[in-house]
Amino acid sequence: MKKIVIVSSTFRKNGNSELLAKQFEKGAQESGNSVQTIFLRDVKPKFCTGCLSCLNTGKCVLKDGVNALLPAVREADVLVFATPVYYYSMSGQLKTFLDRLNPLYGGENKFREVYLLASSAENDRSAMEGTVRGVQGWIDCFSDVRLAGAVYGIGAEEAGSIRETPAFGEAYQMGKSVR
Repeated sequence: MKKIVIVSSTFRKNGNSELLAKQFEKGAQESGNSVQTIFLRDVKPKFCTGCLSCLNTGKCVLKDGVNALLPAVREADVLVFATPVYYYSMSGQLKTFLDRLNPLYGGENKFREVYLLASSAENDRSAMEGTVRGVQGWIDCFSDVRLAGAVYGIGAEEAGSIRETPAFGEAYQMGKSVR
């Protein structure tokens, strides 16, 4: 059994990327994994100020709930980031959260696998390249961590329309494959 933390970055409840996250969660739980989902709309992380105090203290000076999430992220075997694609990149909410995970840099983290679940109104897979590069850039800052998989939820313009795309089943199968 693996400990999985899913970070849903959409502010739209039951939005397309969140539906992908729920499918991944369903598959992962059916495979016997433990899953915790973090909804950034509930946390509303503030922007990193770049003070780097976190590198000395292991926590952020900002008081918004992110510090309370650090142990769960640090102890997860698998991290899953779910995001809508805005202007060919990840949501600002996800980017802000990744920046705020700076206290984990250089520390003892369990996670070794990261998955990306992205949804886009655009029909072309190339619309996801900026999102994948952004997440890969974050991953590259950690030793022995890899992008284990990505779901490209393209062609999902209306809320809920991701259900009609291949990505919906792919997210479930990807979650089910985590062992």
